[in-house]
Amino acid sequence: MSVRVGVIGVGMIGQDHIRRITQVLTGGCVTAVNDVDAARAGQVAAGLPSVGQHRAVTHATAQDLIADGNVDAVLVASWGPAHEEQVVAAIAAGKPVFCEKPLAPSSAACQRIMDAEMAAGRRLVQVGFMRRYDAGYRAMKAALDDGGLGAPLLMHCAHRNPSVPDYGFTTEMIISDSAVHEMDVVRWLFGEEIVAASVLTPRRSGQAPEGLQDPLILLLEMAGGVLVDDELFLNAGYGYDVRGEVVCETGTVALADVSEVIVRSGNRHGGRVPVDWRDRFIRAYDAELQEWLNAVAAGTSTGPASWDGFAAAVVTDAALEALRTGQRTAVSMPERPEFYAK
Repeated sequence: MSVRVGVIGVGMIGQDHIRRITQVLTGGCVTAVNDVDAARAGQVAAGLPSVGQHRAVTHATAQDLIADGNVDAVLVASWGPAHEEQVVAAIAAGKPVFCEKPLAPSSAACQRIMDAEMAAGRRLVQVGFMRRYDAGYRAMKAALDDGGLGAPLLMHCAHRNPSVPDYGFTTEMIISDSAVHEMDVVRWLFGEEIVAASVLTPRRSGQAPEGLQDPLILLLEMAGGVLVDDELFLNAGYGYDVRGEVVCETGTVALADVSEVIVRSGNRHGGRVPVDWRDRFIRAYDAELQEWLNAVAAGTSTGPASWDGFAAAVVTDAALEALRTGQRTAVSMPERPEFYAK
């Protein structure tokens, strides 16, 4: 079975997913697209291969795309504030939906998505937390789950971008757009929830745009006592650099350097730093979408669930409050519904 996918949002990430489904992965094809920019949607659709006798179509609205009988599953890559309406509509249509992070901009909106999904009676939503599919993070989790390193005590993270976008990136977005990846990945690595957040503000980089407090240090406290520090430096200049090291009772496990080769020349040695998130996590995105297509074809659902999108939003709320007040802020996480049991 080839899963017929309708893509809502054909900006940078949407087009990258379309390339992935049509040129890299197996078991899927793109049959419909929608975007607030109708001209861009038309251009993308025109470049897609035909599926049998059918060419990919553009739809004026996301709702029309979801209702299309030639769409088996929906990929939501639109801007965050539109996610709730689009994901709930896909659930109402009984169609599996892959939603790029954030699941929705607020925990209340995420809760409404969960309510709709639970009312539908089966999991239909996967959230795009791609780091869970990265080979390095998966090897790290395997090492922790093995138990040979003893209990985890600390985790050091770094999330460095060469620069921020030029569309009015705010200090709050360092938490909501960047740190959200670490918020999810530590919940997954340690298999427990985050109970508190604090934010520290180091000396501000002169490379940061006016009004942006960059870098930040986010401190996360896990339910079992692990303390996570996350350096968020979004104008580091030299490249896209994601780091992680877990310190356990009898050893450590860290992400390896991602350079393909180390060059030695002229009394120096060095490797390549990824250019951006697509460069660094390209294989993770491939694995993520392939597993989603496989699950849709099998009538099952795997990967990060609506609950994980909700949990990340709750932690984000607490971290933003900690940023605003300068105080340690407890995370008000409700009990996980049985519907989303591990």
